[in-house]
Amino acid sequence: MKKAKQYIWIIIAGLFTGAAAVFLSAMGNPKNMGFCIACFLRDIAGGLGLHSAAKVQYIRPEILGIILGSFVIALIMKEFKPKGGSSPFIRFIIANFVMVGALVFLGCPLRMVIRLGSGDLNAIVGLVGFIVGIVIGLIFMKNGFSLGRAYKQNLAEGLAFPMSSLVLLILAIAAPGLFIASSEGPGSMHAAILISLAVAFVVGILAQRSRLCFAGGVRDAIMFRDFKLLIGFVCVLVAVLVGNLILGTFAFSWVKPIAHSDGLWNCLGMALVGWGSVLLGGCPLRQLVLAGEGNSDSAITVVGMITGAAFAHNFNLAGVADTIEDGVVTSQGGATPRGKIIVIAGFAVLLIISLFYTLKRRKKNG
Repeated sequence: MKKAKQYIWIIIAGLFTGAAAVFLSAMGNPKNMGFCIACFLRDIAGGLGLHSAAKVQYIRPEILGIILGSFVIALIMKEFKPKGGSSPFIRFIIANFVMVGALVFLGCPLRMVIRLGSGDLNAIVGLVGFIVGIVIGLIFMKNGFSLGRAYKQNLAEGLAFPMSSLVLLILAIAAPGLFIASSEGPGSMHAAILISLAVAFVVGILAQRSRLCFAGGVRDAIMFRDFKLLIGFVCVLVAVLVGNLILGTFAFSWVKPIAHSDGLWNCLGMALVGWGSVLLGGCPLRQLVLAGEGNSDSAITVVGMITGAAFAHNFNLAGVADTIEDGVVTSQGGATPRGKIIVIAGFAVLLIISLFYTLKRRKKNG
């Protein structure tokens, strides 16, 4: 019965999250995106003035809604447990590179699935890279990799991040003029704030109850032949596909909004995301949920992703979307030269971290 209940939660969470992405796009969020953790953290970084890319600046209520939804349901279910101290600064570093990889691809694992559901063929290339990155991370996990255990912390430590999110949300609603907001581009495309917040709040609740995680789904399927989380991945895809078919927005194509067809770097960007997510113990969506549960390591990870987004746009590391007019690419986008260098550097850094923490654990175990 307990196992069946777990499957029900993951199916509901996947279907609702996929439907939410289609719905939010219909309500004004960017097309071929709808709901992207990396893109929305980048927008928040811009809204806070941490980068000056004028087209991607907005305090996205979806991010805050997920955190607060997870926080509330964790409190209700008595699963709010402040803990942390598992190599926090190393997690911060990894998170920076995960964000750069995501922004080279132009999307997180959630958006990758959403793009697949709209017929974006570039997302298939990203999926291949994502799986390869996860496999690399699993090689180290099987050989003992660990960032160390997390320890119980005081209530204030666990509340700090959810309460900061709540304050930011209140300010965004009550005094939006405090923040920067795009007048054009993806940052200017958004559903009404209360609609976005309500939808994301439910996603946060469902993701907390189901443990929805895209990296975790592939990881568990490979390591343990446990396909429960992977079913959530598939349910998101099905919901997005059905939604796009109903709205008439599905079409197989290499040409899609806010995307590029630089195949090699789409693949490598998501490989960096996959590897980093395994080392961190969860994809960007999962990190938001864990932060809402009181995990300060995940809170540091989210801050690291916001910092990574700021670096990506301040130093021209993010991928450039194709310019499309009447369904035709008029200007080819892709990874920037600096972005390529940092992705390669990211692989080197993750390799060093993976080796160090694997050998450290093996030495400790004799």
